[in-house]
Amino acid sequence: MTTKTYINEWMQALQLEINYLKKFGGSRFIITNGRLLSNEESYNYYFDTAISLRIPVGSAIKLEWGAMNSKGKVLSSEGRGIILSLEKGFGDLIPDAFLLHDPWELLEHLIERLDEIKKNKQKRVRVKRLMNPSKDTKHPIEKIKSNVHELVLRSKYNPVTFVWGPPGTGKTYTLARTAANKYFQQKKVLILSHSNQAVDVLMSELTDFIKKKHRFREGDILRYGGNNGDALVNHHEITTGGLIEKQVPFLSQDRMRLLEERTNLKQDLANSFSKRDSDHVMELELQIGKLFEKIRKKEVQLVKDAFIVGATLAKAASDSAIYEQEYDVVILDEASMAYIPQAAFAAAIGKRVIICGDFKQLPPIASSRDPLVAKWLKEDVFHHAGVVDSINDGELHPQLFLLKEQRRMHPDISAFTNRYIYHSLVGDHQSVYKNRNQIVSQAPLKDHATVLVDTSFTGLHCLSDKTTNSRFNLLQLLMSFQLIHEAYLDGTKSIGYVTPYRAQANLMESLLEEIYRDECQKADIIAATVHRFQGSERDVMIFDTVDSAPQQRPGMLLTGKDSERLINVAITRTKGKFLHVSNRNFIEKHIFQGKTLRQLVDHQVRNKQSITTKEIGSWVQNQHSKLRWIHAIKLEAVFRDLNSARGSITISLPVGTNLSDEWKEQLLNKGKHLKVTVISDQERDFSDELLKVQFPFPFVMIDEKVLWLGLPLEGAIDIRPPYIAARLCSRNVCEYLLKQFI
Repeated sequence: MTTKTYINEWMQALQLEINYLKKFGGSRFIITNGRLLSNEESYNYYFDTAISLRIPVGSAIKLEWGAMNSKGKVLSSEGRGIILSLEKGFGDLIPDAFLLHDPWELLEHLIERLDEIKKNKQKRVRVKRLMNPSKDTKHPIEKIKSNVHELVLRSKYNPVTFVWGPPGTGKTYTLARTAANKYFQQKKVLILSHSNQAVDVLMSELTDFIKKKHRFREGDILRYGGNNGDALVNHHEITTGGLIEKQVPFLSQDRMRLLEERTNLKQDLANSFSKRDSDHVMELELQIGKLFEKIRKKEVQLVKDAFIVGATLAKAASDSAIYEQEYDVVILDEASMAYIPQAAFAAAIGKRVIICGDFKQLPPIASSRDPLVAKWLKEDVFHHAGVVDSINDGELHPQLFLLKEQRRMHPDISAFTNRYIYHSLVGDHQSVYKNRNQIVSQAPLKDHATVLVDTSFTGLHCLSDKTTNSRFNLLQLLMSFQLIHEAYLDGTKSIGYVTPYRAQANLMESLLEEIYRDECQKADIIAATVHRFQGSERDVMIFDTVDSAPQQRPGMLLTGKDSERLINVAITRTKGKFLHVSNRNFIEKHIFQGKTLRQLVDHQVRNKQSITTKEIGSWVQNQHSKLRWIHAIKLEAVFRDLNSARGSITISLPVGTNLSDEWKEQLLNKGKHLKVTVISDQERDFSDELLKVQFPFPFVMIDEKVLWLGLPLEGAIDIRPPYIAARLCSRNVCEYLLKQFI
């Protein structure tokens, strides 16, 4: 395939993805309380938002209000308020609407860059070398002294170097020192990645190293764009904001003054509304726009003067300050998550390129199902350049440099990934044996680095969300929360919870926000999908696979083409303790032995790294005030809750449930002020309202804030002793569960 053919196919694939996103929308947010600010040239509205929407100013959006819709753009987005400029007007007030945003304009910028590459012979040659890397290397192998030195030599003598960096193998360390070496030789280096976090981490490591060598010069190293997260908290002097603040203080001061004035005014708008405030907001937007033009000119100069620039791929492809320059070396980090056209763009603007990533981790994400999109936007450059084929043939590609010693995970955890994911090419550095023992010795499940928390025979709890079809499992959610609680109380302050399913991740995030907020502020506790967690690490990781009966089969996320990569990411975020919450019985029934999840379960069982619900009493040492585990046969506590109900009782009775006389008496003797809603396939004497739904597991909900999961026990199917029930006090979880019936 010629380089021009490559580029034409990439441009076509990107356009197909853009068309798909425009047609079906992407991120969807509810916005409320919209008020018209002005209607000169365009219709400018102020809206309240439930959460802070981090949508860049100028982004294209679409607003849907009932059957009506309008295109528009974001004028400002700060705090819980957003100002939109719409092509159409919908009157003075919009009670609630949907805001659709997907940054397809970034893909349009990438198409423009590819078109420029197609017309430039030198850039086309660079792209060809990327896609068809030479089998001959030119670096002097006999001179190699270390990993860093080998990468320095490879990137000096070879136009394209691929770096395979499995988790914990020192990828950031190696790339940072390689970039520093180029800087010491007065070479211009561009550092790129798909995420701001990855750029920040690498730029921070690089700056630390150069400062230790006492060779740091202000303005030589620049982090361009981004929100400058925690990784750069000690390196304000390499950010554009920090440099402008020091070099042109009046611009920085004016910016802070205007933004503060706008924030205060938007708070006023949220509470009240007046024509004067509306006019003032629009006047401020105009002033801020003019100021940002001045800041932009200064930023462009900073980029030109810097020797090392760090930015995201999206920023680089859309900002002429970067893409109009040429660099001696371009370093693309986390390349396994970048689109192939993005990798080609990175290669085209550098004389040498280092492509670093792990093709055993998650691939790029695209929405369109078109074959061309699948080919070029859902697989990484390692696969298309033949690097992976070489490994499958039992050898490393000559242009591939493998980092093969991991220093992150306890050996009991890495034993699985080293063998089953990395074909025994990766080993453990001796330091992980002693450095992780402190974490391993702490609760839960002390002195175990990896444990399968088996939820087999605890009932039929895995459901699909009514709105999104994403799966959730309340029993495994509460088990996982208990593991977080035990770890936190025993001193662990770095805890991650991951799951393949967005619904489950959102539920855990909501639960933590409601009943564990103080603890989350004192510790680093995060809940997310596996996709969101790539690039992070925690001392303790909980991997909740969610899937179990009554689902007929496991989801594609756990068994499909990319399932090995997803499970690998989930495991390898861990430093010292990996807790795998999973239904062994369901997995053994429905997943064949060649699949990664089945291999993981079999490995943990074979190595005596599993516990069942029979042993829950041995590891639950600390009951949380809002979550209590109780033997399901003991009914005193649930009956006390029923007697204290003030407004409503909702009870789920699965098919075939025949309640005991004790339960019937409690429900028949409830006060007149109480409304009893029964979820069942048949009428019940004690019900005020019947929701004729076949629901798989029993629960009792009191006043829409207290949930008893696993009761009445008579309704539980596919359970074995010990019969456990969980009492959860959470309005958020109760509200979510009720929405599944409305």
